[in-house]
Amino acid sequence: MTELKSNKVRVGIVGGAGYTGGEMLRILINHPNVEIAFVHSNSNAGNYVYEVHTDLFGDTDLKFAAELSIDIDVLFLCVGHGDAKKFLEANAIPNSVKIIDLSQDFRLDQNSTLNGKNFVYGLPELNREAIKTAANIANPGCFATCLQLGLLPLASKGLLNNEVHVTATTGSTGAGQSLSPTSHFTWRNDNLSVYKAFSHQHLNEIGQSLRQLQAGFDKAINFIPYRGDFTRGIIASIYTESDLSEEEALALYQSYYDGHPFTHVTNRSIDLKQIVNTNKCFIQVKKHDNKIFIISIMDNLLKGASGQAVQNMNLLFGLDERAGLRLKAIGF
Repeated sequence: MTELKSNKVRVGIVGGAGYTGGEMLRILINHPNVEIAFVHSNSNAGNYVYEVHTDLFGDTDLKFAAELSIDIDVLFLCVGHGDAKKFLEANAIPNSVKIIDLSQDFRLDQNSTLNGKNFVYGLPELNREAIKTAANIANPGCFATCLQLGLLPLASKGLLNNEVHVTATTGSTGAGQSLSPTSHFTWRNDNLSVYKAFSHQHLNEIGQSLRQLQAGFDKAINFIPYRGDFTRGIIASIYTESDLSEEEALALYQSYYDGHPFTHVTNRSIDLKQIVNTNKCFIQVKKHDNKIFIISIMDNLLKGASGQAVQNMNLLFGLDERAGLRLKAIGF
C-alpha cells in the first residue's frame, strides 16, 4: 500500500479530452478520496473541461492544463497505443508517482519495463495482491478483460484443454474518439461487421494471463470480434469442450470470483443494459451437451478501461476497492 502525500489521492490525468479521459473525470470528480490536481491536453489547454465533456457542466470548473505537475500521487495515462511509451520517454516522472497506463504499451511481460519503471498487469481478479504493492499498473484492454473474466476460473483448475471459441461485439466507443470510416454514425447505424478475425491484438495478453494460471496452455482461442451499432458495452459468447456439469462449472465460477466486488456469476439470462455505465462484469454459465457456454458482459469504457483503472488506484492506495465506482446501470 502506498503512503499518501495528503489525506486524499492527488491525481493527474494525461489525455483528458478523449473517451477514457472523460470517463476518468466523471468518476474522479465524485470520488470521496481523490483530488484532481490537473487534466492535461495539448489541444484543449486553457479550455474548461466542460467545454469538451459537456455533461460535466455544473460539476467542475477544472480547466485543461498545458503543463504537467509532479506534485501528485498517481498519474493516469489516457492516451493512444504507442503514445504512453513516447510520453514517458519524453517526460521524467519520479518514481514516487504511481503510473496507471490505459494503453497497451506495457501489458505484455516482454514490454513491462521502461527506463527502470516496471508495470504490473492490472486485472484485479487475477493480480489483486500484486497490484496492491505495484510501482506502476498496465491497465488491461477491454476485450481482454471481458474474455479473461470469462475464462480465468477454468484456467485456475487447469481445465482449458480444448480450443476456445469466442464471438464478441463491442460498442462504437471501443474505437476511440478519433473519426474513421467505420466510426461514423451513418456507417455504424443499423450495421454490423467483423474485424481482426483470429488476429485481434488483445489475444496476446489473454494468452499470457491464462498461462499464468495454467502453465503450458497452448490451445487456440478462435476470437471473432464484431463492431456493434450501439455506443458502449461488450457482450462475449465463449464455449469450449468440458467434462464439468453445469452445476460444477457454476460453483467453480462463483468460488473463483467470491470476494471480487465487481464480477458476478449467474445461470440466468443477462444483457448489456444491466452493466452499461457500471464497473461490473456479469458472467452467465451454461452447459450444452459436452460444451461449457459462457456469456461475459461489461462496459468497455468502465470495467474495460477507466473504471478498472480507478479500481486499481483504490487497491494501490489501500482504499475501499469500490470507492467512486458504485455506479448505476442505465436499466432501460
